[in-house]
Amino acid sequence: MSERLRVGQAGLGYWGRNLARNFDEIADLRWLCDASEERRAEFAERYPDATLTGDFDELLAADDVDAVVIATPVPTHFPLARAALEAGKHVFVEKPPAMRAAEMEELIGLAEAGGLVLMPGHLLLYHPAVQKLKELVDAGELGDVLVVYGNRQNLGVIRKDENALWSLGVHDLSVILYLIQDEIVEAAAHGHAFLNEGVEDVVFCYLRFASGKIAHMHLSWLDPHKMRRLTVVGRDKMAVFDDMELERKITVYDKAPEQPSGTYGEWRTRTGDTFSPKLSNAEPLKLECRHFVRLVQEGWDGREMHDGLEVVRALELLTRSLRGG
Repeated sequence: MSERLRVGQAGLGYWGRNLARNFDEIADLRWLCDASEERRAEFAERYPDATLTGDFDELLAADDVDAVVIATPVPTHFPLARAALEAGKHVFVEKPPAMRAAEMEELIGLAEAGGLVLMPGHLLLYHPAVQKLKELVDAGELGDVLVVYGNRQNLGVIRKDENALWSLGVHDLSVILYLIQDEIVEAAAHGHAFLNEGVEDVVFCYLRFASGKIAHMHLSWLDPHKMRRLTVVGRDKMAVFDDMELERKITVYDKAPEQPSGTYGEWRTRTGDTFSPKLSNAEPLKLECRHFVRLVQEGWDGREMHDGLEVVRALELLTRSLRGG
């Protein structure tokens, strides 16, 4: 392998252009693939040193590609990632990498057999605010975690090919599982398709874990407010990650119920200081892309793809509940 990782990317749409920009900066972006001739022409001007193609097989056959980045529509993630792994390429694939746990397990088997990196693009896990939240949880700063709940709402964009659970929920779900690190023993989801038949635009999810911790997600494209918020309730303190805040991304509240007091056993509440820890302003996507390059160049233990499998399993459980299964 050359000193700089040689990358080929499939998918040059809204999110693909952000990935291309980052991999061009931190790696050697050799190939770009998209079915749209118009996009290929646009990117040929922007990246004159890259080879443009509309044929994914041509990209896979190239000798000067070590790793493939997949940023295509969700239903294509699994077949394209499988083809890339079978071709001996390391793979970065946008979330979710598969729509069924059995498919994700197949991808993991191919990666392990070939000694290849398979990394799902769970962007929020590389956000400095989520890293700080994880640090607070693991250090016991909040006390035992009791509840985690997410609000991911907005008015639009209304999708026709994936519902709010798969489009929005995958973000918060990846963080919830990252923070709690426990087995799901109950998963329930309720929602409704108001605008496009069969595509739920409002979904409410409930998760219960083996430890007794619970989590909730409110996901919606039909809301007057744009919200990107995750709240962690601990026994001693509470923390909120609000991605819509420009500066105070994390706020820690020294609030908690205290032991019963008095004859009637009422619970008192305690209110202490509120503070926002200082965070890096590094771009989460750049941190994520650098992490993938580092895994390929320095070796890895497979944690990222196994975490990705747990996210797909949870999505599958919630989808089954949503469909009344």
